[in-house]
Parts: sequence; structure tokens; C-alpha cells
Amino acid sequence: MALLVILAIVAALGLYVVFAYNGLVDRRNRMKNAFAQIDVQLTRRHDLIPNLVESVKGYMQHERETLEAVISARNQAIAGLQAAAARPGDPDAIRKLAGSEAALDSALGRLLAVVEAYPELKADENMLRLQEELSSTENKVAFARQSFNDAVMAYNTACQSFPTNFIAGVFSFQQGEFLEIEAESKREVPTVSF
Repeated sequence: MALLVILAIVAALGLYVVFAYNGLVDRRNRMKNAFAQIDVQLTRRHDLIPNLVESVKGYMQHERETLEAVISARNQAIAGLQAAAARPGDPDAIRKLAGSEAALDSALGRLLAVVEAYPELKADENMLRLQEELSSTENKVAFARQSFNDAVMAYNTACQSFPTNFIAGVFSFQQGEFLEIEAESKREVPTVSF
């Protein structure tokens, strides 16, 4: 009889370990899927920037330094995104992505501030369309980032909760990093006034 009780306890613990492990895997995969949505939106944003720079280039011949800073920041953001996409659960990769995106935000902010000095550029139909697409993409990035951060929170909570934290430790589940993109000043969606 005692042997049956011991076997039942061992079986119950075994089932718990399996369910806890599978739950952690599920949450980790949800976090990776949420990051994939960020990847899509940031890639779209990065793809819009060369068109924006080309539209501006004809009007702003003497602002080459500003344009080069935007392209350089875009290239760094693409590299950061590729590294984070390869390892969306790696906190260091997520932090580097956040830093490169903040630098890109700052460079774009400077570019849009310079655009304000060119009334004919502000009225250009192609420029207006690109700015609208960029603004729309910024909103989509914000929603995707919120979804990712929600998935990270659920995953981290599972990794930290007792007694699942023992399973997470035994099987080396590393906690996720929130994606917080903060520009040099408080993050705001670029606004364009006409």
C-alpha cells in the first residue's frame, strides 16, 4: 500500500513537471511570436526610411549630414533588429535593439525638424504620403511592442512563480527583457504640422 502511495506521489510530481515545463515553453513561444510582429513592423519602418530620405534629398542639398545620420541610424537599427530576431529571448539583444531604435528615432526627429524649414517639401505629395505611412507604422510598432511586453510579462511571471521557478531553473529558462524604446527625450510619435 505504501508503495502505491509513493508511486502516486512520484507520478503526480512527474505530471506537474511535464505540465510546468510545457507551460513555460508555451509562454516562451508566445513571447517569440509577439516579437515576430515587432520584426514585421520595424522592418516596414526601416524600408520606408530610404524613400523618405530620397524625397527629402532633392530639397535639402546642404543638409547632407542630417540625411547621412538617418541612414547610418537606420543601418544600425536593422542590425539590431536582425540580432534580436535571431534571439528574441536574449535580454542583451533586446536591449541593443531598443538602443538602436532610440538612436533612429532621434535621427528621424532631427530630419523632420529640418523638413519644417522647407515649405515646398512639407507640401510635396510624396513626402506627405511617406510621413503618413511612417506615422501609421509607428502606431503599429507601439501596439506590437505592447503585445510583446505583455507576453514577456506572462513568461517572466511563470518563470518567477513558485514552484514553477524550480522547473525554470532546472531547465535553464532565461527571463525575457521588455522592449522599451526611449528616445533621448521622452518618446513621442513624430508630429507634422502644416
